[in-house]
Amino acid sequence: MMKVTLIGAGNLATQLGKSLKKAGVIISQVYSRTEESAQTLGELLETEWVTDVTQVHDEADIYIFSVKDSALCDLISEVCKGRGDKLFLHTAGSMPMSCFEGKAQYYGVFYPMQTFSKSKDVNFERIPVFIEGNSIETEDVIRSLANKLSQRVIRLSSADRKYLHLAAVWACNFTNYCYTVASDILSERDIPFDVMLPLINETTEKIQNICPKAAQTGPAVRGDKNVMSQQLELMSDREDLQELYKMLSKGINPLLEGSTLDKID
Repeated sequence: MMKVTLIGAGNLATQLGKSLKKAGVIISQVYSRTEESAQTLGELLETEWVTDVTQVHDEADIYIFSVKDSALCDLISEVCKGRGDKLFLHTAGSMPMSCFEGKAQYYGVFYPMQTFSKSKDVNFERIPVFIEGNSIETEDVIRSLANKLSQRVIRLSSADRKYLHLAAVWACNFTNYCYTVASDILSERDIPFDVMLPLINETTEKIQNICPKAAQTGPAVRGDKNVMSQQLELMSDREDLQELYKMLSKGINPLLEGSTLDKID
């Protein structure tokens, strides 16, 4: 049976750890520099937890890094040292596999493309997992691990994964910020945000059958400058949102470039 040590105890590590355990993988240890996070996940997975990286033991077969990008390289240097026979993986969309070079003999990437929260469980079977290994043999092991969780495992190079991650930021993170803006606008008028949910759900369901460009609706795609002018006026106290509104509108409809939309203050 595979034994895995989780380096990190955040949103992804939590959901990954729970899914791996459910799939029969032994979670050997959890490391996090934050005691509360390490303890919470360690107890949840019923395994040892540590906050000192020097206390990470050698019992695992695979060490999976799920930490912020700025901390990854330093942790790789510390954890990989003296463990030449182990497999090391990171889960970052924007970091290359090469960050392991010269520090590990067997390494690769295990990138589940999904938004994760500690409190909301996910069905890993439906999440595409993008993998990469520094050799055919290593990649076979990574694929075997990924197949325990997901029905869709895809090999993707570090170069292409950067663009995948960029697309995910547009499709998820920026979209969620737009939900936040909508929520704030509604809150100011005491309108509950849940009135938006049927619209959000329909938009999401629609693009499962037709391409996003063909599914586009709204005043920008129609070139309805009267409506756009009125809506910009409603945001007169938020110049940043006005500029974002104009930029997105022009992205939706390039014919608005150089139009009277530019002159609206």
